[in-house]
Order: sequence, then structure tokens, then C-alpha cells
Amino acid sequence: MRLRHLLRAASAFVIGVAGTLLIANPAHAAPAFQLPFPCGQTWTGNSSNSSAHVSWEIDFNRGSTASADLGDTVLAAAAGTVAVSAHQGETNGYGNLIVIDHGSGYYTYYAHLDKRAVVAGQSVLGGQAIGAVGNTSKSGNNISPHLHYEVRYPDRSQSHIIKAVFNGATFGYPNASVTSRNCATSYDPAEVCGSGFEVIDSVKLGTAGTANLLWKGSTSQNCAVTLKMANVGTATATSAFLEPEGSTRSTDSGNFSYYAGPVIRTSPGCVKWGGSTGGSSYTSAFEHCG
Repeated sequence: MRLRHLLRAASAFVIGVAGTLLIANPAHAAPAFQLPFPCGQTWTGNSSNSSAHVSWEIDFNRGSTASADLGDTVLAAAAGTVAVSAHQGETNGYGNLIVIDHGSGYYTYYAHLDKRAVVAGQSVLGGQAIGAVGNTSKSGNNISPHLHYEVRYPDRSQSHIIKAVFNGATFGYPNASVTSRNCATSYDPAEVCGSGFEVIDSVKLGTAGTANLLWKGSTSQNCAVTLKMANVGTATATSAFLEPEGSTRSTDSGNFSYYAGPVIRTSPGCVKWGGSTGGSSYTSAFEHCG
């Protein structure tokens, strides 16, 4: 049987002229998306109570009060490259928005964030901390803290929002509670650092883990923690450090099974921070200057 054409189609085969069997390119397989929250957390998603929703968007909360989720850690639902990291409140009401390009036409959106921990062009691992839950939006919009989450395919058009899938199961629209299996690491960096800390910066260390910087505004403290994502449970060389400008460096270094840190320093000015694991390391410039 002779090939006569090569077509782009979602189905595996189509019938061409005179009954010729044509092999078509299959639709690109979606990434293995996970819930965008730390391992084991249960969040309730709602797709029906917002007049701003036009399709399969989801608003996530887990706390028992309107502000309970403020500052909770948000993770990348799958690996990819950050396409957008900006405040877009006056443009579209999304407030602090991160968009991740996962390749093959798949994009995830994370909106209304209190903090953004990654920048456009940055490569991220699935399960990497990318920000913190917030209530940023357009001026005059009074919204409670929540994560607005979307998946778009095959491009970033709003008309191409598709149903979200987590751990292989389609979200139970319009409302459902889902427990996160986003378990590249079992630890939330905010929980490692303690109450009141929010992720403000995160860098992947190859595929071995992530270096994370957190901030607690009420005490002017930074916290550095390195989370392992390879050889988890096995003690390997891992480190985290913090250096307030004009002061000495504090480091936690050793053979650790899950993470290094927390390294906590009062630092109202600029800080240098970083960490290492799996043979990869990161050292920042002095930054996050108040």
C-alpha cells in the first residue's frame, strides 16, 4: 500500500483519494499534569461560581476562611518554560500571572498570585515552586485569595481553554476536591521554612532539585531551602545558603535525604542565596533588596 499524503489529524488514520489509507500524525500527547500544589495537599476546585469564567477554568481554595490560602505555595503542574511572568491586572484582570509553555501546544496559567518566583524564559521542573497564592487583580476588583488555573491547547487563545487533567484523571467539573500527587519532592518549601514564609524565587538545579528563596515580611526574614528531586530518600551532598549584603554567609551543607536548610536570616536589604544538589549548584547576585 503506497503513501500518497501526510496529513495532520487527531485520528491515527484517514481514508484518502480512491480509498488509499493515509497515515496521519496523531494529536500530541498532553504532559502528565499534576495538581499545582505540594504533595498530599487537598484543594477544592470550582469552575462555576465566577462570572469571569468562559470555559474550563478552575478556582482553587483549601482553607476554611476567605484569606486562609494567602501565601500558600503554587507548583508547576509539569515541566516547561515560563512564557509569561508579569502583573497583568489592568490588561486582563489576572493580576500576577505565570504562563508555562509545556511544548506541543500545551500551556498552563496560574493567576492572581501574591508572589511570582520565576521569570519569563526560565526553565522549570514539574513540581517546582513558581509562586504563592494571592488575590491580585485589576484595580477595583475585590477578590479573595485563590489560584485561578487554566490549561490551553493548541495555543494561548482564550477560546482554547480545555478541561484540566490531574494525575491522569479529568477534573470533576464543575466542582471537585483533589489531592495532589505532585510529588517530585514530598516537601513544601514554605512548610520547611515555617509559618508566614512565601516563595519569592526558585531555580532548578539540573533535574536533581530546586534552590528556593522565601520571604517573611512581618519579620524581614529570608529563608533558603534546597529541595531534592533525585535520589530522594538517599543521603547525598546537598546545601543551601544565605548571605545578607554586608554580613557573613550562613550555610547548611551535608549529606541529606530530602532537603538542605532551612537557612533563615534577618535581611531587610539585599541578599545573595543559592544551593546545590546532584552536582548542580546556583549562586545568585545580591538581589531582592527590600
